[in-house]
Amino acid sequence: MFSSLRVRNYRLFFLGQVVSNTGTWMQRIAQDWLVLSLTGSATAVGVTTALQFLPMLLFGLYGGVLVDRLPKRRTLLVTQSAMALTGLALAFLTLTGQVEVWHVYLVAFLVGLATVVDNPARQSFVTEMVGRDQLQNAVSLNSANFQSARLVGPAVAGLLITGVGTGWAFLLNGLSFLAPIAGLLLMRARELHAVRRAPRGKGQLREGLRYVAGRPELIWTIALVGFIGTFGFNFPVYLSAFADDVFHAGAGSYSLFNTLMAIGSLAGALLAARRGTSRLRVLTGAALLFGAAELVASIAPSLWLFAALMVPLGMFGMTVNVTANTGVQMATDPAMRGRVMALYMMVFMGGTPVGAPIAGWITDTYGVRAGLAVGGAISAAAAVLIALVLARLGNLRLSVGWYRGHPSLRVVPRRRAEDLAPAA
Repeated sequence: MFSSLRVRNYRLFFLGQVVSNTGTWMQRIAQDWLVLSLTGSATAVGVTTALQFLPMLLFGLYGGVLVDRLPKRRTLLVTQSAMALTGLALAFLTLTGQVEVWHVYLVAFLVGLATVVDNPARQSFVTEMVGRDQLQNAVSLNSANFQSARLVGPAVAGLLITGVGTGWAFLLNGLSFLAPIAGLLLMRARELHAVRRAPRGKGQLREGLRYVAGRPELIWTIALVGFIGTFGFNFPVYLSAFADDVFHAGAGSYSLFNTLMAIGSLAGALLAARRGTSRLRVLTGAALLFGAAELVASIAPSLWLFAALMVPLGMFGMTVNVTANTGVQMATDPAMRGRVMALYMMVFMGGTPVGAPIAGWITDTYGVRAGLAVGGAISAAAAVLIALVLARLGNLRLSVGWYRGHPSLRVVPRRRAEDLAPAA
């Protein structure tokens, strides 16, 4: 389950990300709560989230072209430093009592600009650290890392918000970037797996799009995570509104929801690391269960039942994320990986600027239960539709029967017409 941590460079990267991801989750919780406190509007929280992901939608593909051309370790040093400065700036504004909602909007947008390059660089740098054989394990551990930080970050953010204010969460996030920067500086360049960088030239963006378009296992995987990222993953809008408007429980319950979801997500990531393979049927099945869990959560009558449902929601959502991420990377030529991962992240994260304001509007107009139900229904429908498309492309069908005395549901090849014809 932890085999890729034997690689020194990856171990340094992993430990740095533990600290930085904890700070990132602290800032996310504090940022959402600060906007809700300043405006009292779920739509404003959705706008903040949208602004953070809008640059990925607008410029994500160009970020992938840059990543394929640039040395990834040096690129990450620049992007991580830039995000540290934004956290420190927001901390200064908040601690001095000068913060206004447009300041938060601006910082969210600037973080999004850095993410345009940082995300595909981090995703594709994993292969350079561990090689192809350990890629599935390292991607899964990255997700487990992120979710472990998600357990600590919201809890610490909740204590800071209620105890000393949101500004301290922003300050600690800015300082947390020192850990990944130190890890990158301590790496041994000679132990990285060399990857041929793309030369400067025209048409590289179109080349990346043509590459994805010609591979159904890439294009349909990216399409599925696009639907779920746009309509299903708007938790900053949903969870803050459930905590404040439905259950009237305050920042503590908002942190609790995020922490329980992180427990499920961590379990999903560790199971993916142990599984060691990435299958499309696992991806579509997890996406269907994720949508169904959102539908059930939308009608949960009590705070504790809603909170309990955060665990399976986190598990199924993380299974979708890890399985799709690993499958796309494994199916992509290393020279194209930056562009393909940029497209993947653009669709997955860039859909948020479209989905978050819609989710906020539905929440403000019809209630947060309706918003969560719509997100779950769209996610489940997308999973079923894309599973049918992939089955048709792969000439597959569902087989229901008995296997070793137990009911069995399997995906098997369709019989061809010539196989069904009687022998002469």
